[in-house]
Order: sequence, then structure tokens, then C-alpha cells
Amino acid sequence: MKPIVHIVDDDKSYRMATARLLSAHGLRVEAYESGDQFLARLPACEPGCVLLDLQMPGQSGLQIQCRLRELAPLLPVVFLSGEGDIKSSVEAMKAGAKDFLEKSSTTAALMEAIDRALIQYERQRAEHDRLQALRALVAGLSPREAEVFRFLIRGCLNKQIAYALGVSERTVKVHRHQVMEKLGVRSLAEAVSIAANIGFDLGR
Repeated sequence: MKPIVHIVDDDKSYRMATARLLSAHGLRVEAYESGDQFLARLPACEPGCVLLDLQMPGQSGLQIQCRLRELAPLLPVVFLSGEGDIKSSVEAMKAGAKDFLEKSSTTAALMEAIDRALIQYERQRAEHDRLQALRALVAGLSPREAEVFRFLIRGCLNKQIAYALGVSERTVKVHRHQVMEKLGVRSLAEAVSIAANIGFDLGR
């Protein structure tokens, strides 16, 4: 699916001119006159990035960026402003903006910023998909296997797990083997890595 560049700017002439420019460069473009309009039409799971005006009536660019972290955390943000200052750019970058450009920036600078943002999207999407796949593997464990997994990644020995669960060590070994099989790992270190990556609840 071809990525979309979302232009969010209350300045109609700038918004339309930028949309034409990006379209001429072969990009898919959607334009919005306000942050509220953008959020109301926020696409679900489509690749892309956001060119976001810093100063707008209603919600500011920084406020919209904050909402995007909740609603579409994978969409990178490139801030555009005719009134940019150091404080605002620092706030935007700390909050995860990919770039901060003046509206007077050159076409080359704008295109480079968009390219970086789209590359960032692909990287974040790939990492998101990887973590989702790992979560699905862990979710596929039976309740007893999940218990054994939890003990394993806490560094417990088979005999300790057997005592805690009131089963034999042989039973623990069977469950342990099933856990490793379902997770597709060969070592305890790999299993621990999966748990750490997905923030698996260690329990008590």
C-alpha cells in the first residue's frame, strides 16, 4: 500500500500548494484544515507520515501530536511552522517529532524530511509487527505452560517450579519443552528475551 502524506495546516494557500507539490512528486496526499478534522478522519493502519502545522486555531500542533501518540503511534510527525522557535522545536522533538522545518524550507529539505519520516514509519511498523507476533506466540501457551514460562524467565530451576506448582519434575520438563517448542526458541536466554521484549508480566 502506497503511503499517505497527511498535511494538517489552517493556511489554505500553503496547504493546497504543498499538496500539489507532493502530488507532483508522486506521493499520495490528504489535506486537512485543522487538527480536529484530521483526527476525525484519521486513517486506520495506513502507512504514511504527518506534516503538522505548529500554530493553528483550536488544538495546537503539539496537542495534536500528543493525541497521535495515543491514536496512531506509528505515524511520524514532521512539524512545519512559519513561527517556529527553539522552545517549540525542542518540545516537538522531545515528544517524538521526526523533524521541525520552517515553511520557507526548500523543496529538497521538505522531501528529505518526508523520506526520513516514511523510512521511520517502515522501521516502526516492522518492529510493531515483530512484537505482535511474539505476543501471539506467548498468548498461544496454555495456562499451565504460561505458569511454567513465568517461573522459567525468573530463573527458577525445574525442581523449584515443580514444588511451587505441586507437580513432578518430569511434568515440568514436559511443559518446559512445550513452551520452548511453541515459542520457537532453543535456549532459556531466547525465551527471556521474548519476555523482555513484550513486557511479559512476571507476577509474584
